[in-house]
Amino acid sequence: MKIKSLLAAGVTLAMLAGCGSSTPASDGAAEQPAEEGGEAAAEAKTYNVGVAIYQFDDNFMTLYRNEIEAYFKTKETDTVKYNVTIVDGKNDMAEQSNQVDNFITQGMDVIILNLVQTSSADAIIDKVVGAGIPLVLINREPLGTDGDESYAGILDNATVCYVGADARQSGTYQGEIIAELPDHGDINGDGKVSYVMIEGDPENIDAQYRTEFSIKALEDAGIEVECLDDQVGNWAQAKGQEIAANALTQYGDKVEVIFCNNDAMALGAAASITAANRTVGEDIYLVGVDALEECVEMVNNGTMTGTVLNDANGQAHKAVDVAIELLEGKSIQNYYWVDYVKVVKE
Repeated sequence: MKIKSLLAAGVTLAMLAGCGSSTPASDGAAEQPAEEGGEAAAEAKTYNVGVAIYQFDDNFMTLYRNEIEAYFKTKETDTVKYNVTIVDGKNDMAEQSNQVDNFITQGMDVIILNLVQTSSADAIIDKVVGAGIPLVLINREPLGTDGDESYAGILDNATVCYVGADARQSGTYQGEIIAELPDHGDINGDGKVSYVMIEGDPENIDAQYRTEFSIKALEDAGIEVECLDDQVGNWAQAKGQEIAANALTQYGDKVEVIFCNNDAMALGAAASITAANRTVGEDIYLVGVDALEECVEMVNNGTMTGTVLNDANGQAHKAVDVAIELLEGKSIQNYYWVDYVKVVKE
C-alpha cells in the first residue's frame, strides 16, 4: 500500500498532569505531615467521562469509540482514573438528547459528543454549557459552512471545541486518486468521466463536502465529468450495494467510476460490481473514505481503486487529550484538525 498525505496538522498532544490529595490518618488521628525524605500517600481522583456516539453500527465510529476507551486507559496513573461511559444514540436525535440529559444529571466531568444531527448542535451545546460541563464535539462538524450566520458563535466558548478532519480534503483526495490514474478515469475514451455518486447523510457536512470536492478535483485537473446518478446511502453498506446495483443495471458500461462517501457503502458497491460481472481496475473504478482494514486489503489486491484514511485513532487521541486538558482547567482551541491520507496500491 502506498500512502500519500499532506502536511500533518502538527498539533501537539496534551500531556496528562497527575493530581491527588493526602490520605487522612486512620483511627481519627489528625493528619500528619510526611516524614522528611518521604512522600504523603495519595488517593486517586476519578473523573467521570460521558461519550455519546451517534450510532454503534457505524464501522468507523466503532473504531473511534473503542480507541477513545482504550486511550483513556493509557492516560491513567496511580492518582488519576477515568470512568468512561459510552452510549449508543441509535441514529435517533431524541434518544441522544435524552442521553445527554442523563449525563448532565449524573454530573459527568466532561462529555465527548458525536452528534446524530448537526442541526441540533446549538441546543445541545447550550444545555451542556449551561450545566457547567466541558464539551468535546467529534466527527460531525456543527458548522454548515464557514461563517454560516445560523451557527454563528456556536463554538465561541472556552469549554467547547470540535475535533475532526476537514472533509473537503477527503473529497479532494478521492478525486485526485481518479485523476492520477493513467486514463484519468476515462475508461471508454469518450473524453469524459461518467460517474455514480453514493452519498452519506445529506445533513452531514462531511457528506456534502466529499460529494462536492471529489468532483471539483477532477474538474480542477481539466477533466470533463458526467453525473449518471447521485443517491443517498446514509453511510450504510446495504444501501451502497442497492444504489450501485440499480445504477449498473440502468447505465451498464457507461459507469466508469463509483464514488462513495465512506468505505461501508463502497463495500456494498463492490459486491454489486462483482455481481454485474464488472472488474475494478479494468472496466470500472471504485473509491471510498475511511481506510477500513477490509478496504485497505481490497486496495492492495486491486478490487478497490483507492480509499482515504480517516484517522480514527488520531482523532480519538486528540479528543481524549483535549478532554483531559479541559478537566485540568487548561485553555483550549475551538478547533482541532487531523489530516486525511490517500491510500492507493503501489
